[in-house]
Amino acid sequence: MSEPIIQCRDVSHSYSGKLALKQVSFEIFAGEPIGLVGPNGAGKTTLLSVLCGFLKPSAGIVSIFGYKPGDSNLCGKISALPQDARFDPVFTIGEQLAFLACLQGFDVEQAWQEAGRVLDAVALKESLHSILDTLSHGMAKRVAIAQALIGSPELILLDEPTAGLDPVNTRNIRSIIMEQAKHSTFVISSHDLAELGRVCQKVLLLENGVMSPMQHNVAEADGNTGFFTLQMETCPADKLIKELNQLNGVIKVSNPQKNEFLVEYLPEQAPQIDIEILTCLAKHHWSYRQLIRGKSLEEKLFFSH
Repeated sequence: MSEPIIQCRDVSHSYSGKLALKQVSFEIFAGEPIGLVGPNGAGKTTLLSVLCGFLKPSAGIVSIFGYKPGDSNLCGKISALPQDARFDPVFTIGEQLAFLACLQGFDVEQAWQEAGRVLDAVALKESLHSILDTLSHGMAKRVAIAQALIGSPELILLDEPTAGLDPVNTRNIRSIIMEQAKHSTFVISSHDLAELGRVCQKVLLLENGVMSPMQHNVAEADGNTGFFTLQMETCPADKLIKELNQLNGVIKVSNPQKNEFLVEYLPEQAPQIDIEILTCLAKHHWSYRQLIRGKSLEEKLFFSH
């Protein structure tokens, strides 16, 4: 088995005597994007700052690719997008990205080529000679992600990459991450559980500075049972639950929130339960929005027992 690229062992960090992280331990391996979730004040930004080497932990051990955060050997291997990343309003986007590339060891010509490459990766190559004030908020966020791609790092840490973005730009960011995830491992902090559920197969839950002891798999079956999440238009909830409960292999149908239903079933008895659910809906002329394999990320994190 490969070695983890991030290892944290009993990591704590204090601000003015108040613990923001409390003996946090976890491992992350190279591969699919990993989500980091938790309410405001949970310690997500503090944890990412520790991983980047911006903050030193008060206690515990942190290892990134076998080195301490901030070690010169990590230059070019790890990058980050802080939540409130800012660019200088005077210099052009290309000048600033080229400067950052030079700091990573590119010569001037190579740095400009790299600036063009990362802007092309976020579909903004035409903005190479623009200044930030001429860009929309969504475009500026894509430029910020472009700087995190300089040098093709193996590990990229993103703090709230879609915060404040409209659905179109959120989708653009998602597409960028999925494309770059072929080459780099992403750790993504976000409040948007629906968006993380689309991008990440696993998530880490941080609450009050304490890390959940397990990584949560987004669409994985629980034990011997499987789940489908059904989002409906307006429908008679009691009748829908009754009809779905009569399907072969269904164990239980619950209604965790309005117009959303969680179908628990036995995969061996109902290998085509999704088709049976859709057939049932069509029979009764009930309109649905989505049928998703597994529990929603919100359900897995906060309401599963």
